Amino acid sequence: MRRAVALRLQVVLAAVAIAAAAGVALPVLQASAAAGGASGYASANGGTTGGAGGQTVRATTGTAIHAALCNRASSSTPIIIEVSGTINHGNTTKVSGGSCNTAADVIELKQISNVTIIGVGSGAVFDQLGIHIREARNIIIRNVTIRNVKKSGSPTSNGGDAIGMESSVRNVWVDHVTLEASGGEAEGFDGLFDMKNDTQYVTLSYSILRNSGRGGLIGSSESDRSNGYITFHHNLYENIDSRTPLLRGGIAHIYNNSYVSLHESGINSRAGARAKVENNYFKNSKDVLGTFYTSEAGYWQVGGNIFDNVTWSAPGSENNPAGPNPQSNTTVSIPYSYSLDGASCVPSLVLQTAGANKGLQESNGSCTPQTPTATPTPTVSPTPSPTPPPGGTNLSLGAGSDGSSKADGTSYGNVRDGNMSTFWSPAGSTGDISIKWSSATTVSRVVIREASGSEGGIGAWQLINAGTGAVLKSGSGTGSITFTPTSLSKITFRITSSAGTPKVAEFETYAG
Repeated sequence: MRRAVALRLQVVLAAVAIAAAAGVALPVLQASAAAGGASGYASANGGTTGGAGGQTVRATTGTAIHAALCNRASSSTPIIIEVSGTINHGNTTKVSGGSCNTAADVIELKQISNVTIIGVGSGAVFDQLGIHIREARNIIIRNVTIRNVKKSGSPTSNGGDAIGMESSVRNVWVDHVTLEASGGEAEGFDGLFDMKNDTQYVTLSYSILRNSGRGGLIGSSESDRSNGYITFHHNLYENIDSRTPLLRGGIAHIYNNSYVSLHESGINSRAGARAKVENNYFKNSKDVLGTFYTSEAGYWQVGGNIFDNVTWSAPGSENNPAGPNPQSNTTVSIPYSYSLDGASCVPSLVLQTAGANKGLQESNGSCTPQTPTATPTPTVSPTPSPTPPPGGTNLSLGAGSDGSSKADGTSYGNVRDGNMSTFWSPAGSTGDISIKWSSATTVSRVVIREASGSEGGIGAWQLINAGTGAVLKSGSGTGSITFTPTSLSKITFRITSSAGTPKVAEFETYAG
């Protein structure tokens, strides 16, 4: 990968230092201590419990981690390994035994099962040393930092991956970890979170991946399509060139993640992969979703995402960006229950909770919660619960309204009457509806509410300053939409795609 990440890293570190010096603090109202077990696809296929019920062992060196594995009665005897201090090449050697298969200069979880590795005390740092999971199942890794793992230069470990999984791996939960590099392939680094050669039922949650050329992949080549059932939620991807992740075949569920400064591409669904991408926040990034660097198409179902200062390339023979108005081209059934935070809350929520040494904090669901129902049979999308009103006065009440052609029996005024039982629909699946005032009015938030029974029907949209034609925000799905405060006399909600005929019950506008 290019040297760009190494150069950008200096800027990122400077920004972090400034924030620390300023004593920046974040609210904690949307987080709570972790209460449950594995989430997402790691909760399926029998679940992921790691070493629950087994002996707890403390380790301060890589050799001690290997010894704990090797001293078990068998390769499947449950064990919880609490790690503190710095694990590096100098203290990680091979240990032999009938219940393990370890190697020097890497934490090797090979041909084993029922293991938890968790950072304790003042923290656990794997410095230039990766974790390799091979021919293993029921593995949990939590609350650790893994940094600067190299595949070239010196020292090298784990093929350059912070965490790498391959060869018949099942049920892995990686939670509250920080994975970081200091550059791209040219500097000797590879992926932060890679899965290949028949790896399935994995969840990455509440974690930070940053300062790398490659975030991670599912499938090592276009022919490696035996991987899948991967969940990514409440993670921060920051200052990464591409692969957030790269998917080759299989199914992935990607929700409530924050993406900042993706320089070349983001979620790259290709070679028949299908991804459900919902309620994520993408900021200051390029080509955050699509099929890139191949002619073998992948697919996506989108909803509720926010695209903040995202740029999109023109389509080509080997590039098919989903934007500038991402629309679903498949449906993905999710077999487990989960709760969605509103996308507008995701950046601050993830900053509070994601990464190592955050006290295993999680969302408590107070951030515009939406609770889909488990869907063992195919469905278009979960049904969101109603969006609560923002604080302040709904400026649409008493204002005027107009728009494009409307369906019979509907009225433009139905979107500004405070009545959820009335609605406006365009004559087809797309159309414009506007709120207008007699004089300039400052607006910074819009709430679009769909009529009962029609939730999830609206796909891609644009929010437009009708006086200037400027696009204030674009995205997909409905709910609360925030943007830079703008003085205008007319604002238009333009529906550019929908499943069937959309029904807008209320088009609310707020100053703050």
